[in-house]
Amino acid sequence: MKATGIVRRIDDLGRVVIPKEIRRTMRIREGDPLEIFTDADGEVVFKKYSPIGEMSTTSKQYAEVLFRSTNQPVIITDRDRVIAVAGLSKKEIIDRRVTPALEGVIEGRASYVAGPESDHLLPVEGIDRRALIACPIIAGGDVSGCVVLTVDENGAGRPNEADVKLIQVAASFLGRQMEE
Repeated sequence: MKATGIVRRIDDLGRVVIPKEIRRTMRIREGDPLEIFTDADGEVVFKKYSPIGEMSTTSKQYAEVLFRSTNQPVIITDRDRVIAVAGLSKKEIIDRRVTPALEGVIEGRASYVAGPESDHLLPVEGIDRRALIACPIIAGGDVSGCVVLTVDENGAGRPNEADVKLIQVAASFLGRQMEE
């Protein structure tokens, strides 16, 4: 853990304000759930809570099934980071941040489908692999993440209707799983 040098007091209602700079850097938005941890040394740690991160085993299995079905790499994210991947190096991609472009797709709640003339959507920071399809995962009215089908290792691939439906079904399924 690294110290920020920022000190805040707890108000009479037990609230503490997380400074704007930290919220911006850590991509904490109004309404985001935070998990609270404590330890024997008296430390209190706030960690962004990822409902889809709680389903990492299911997400990993679903990514593998999608990869085998489409022969295209699959990435599943929460709102900020990659939580599951199939068809790409897990060591390189797991826990990497999503790009602002993918964050826009997630927040926009609409599927992205690459067209012949569309801008290339790079879903993961530091990884030069463009998305073919990206579909937000919505659970209980809240956006929780995204299922992304990417180009193969040759940079090839075109989204077809079956792939679009498959990724939309995957996002719907994961959303429903979180609701139960």
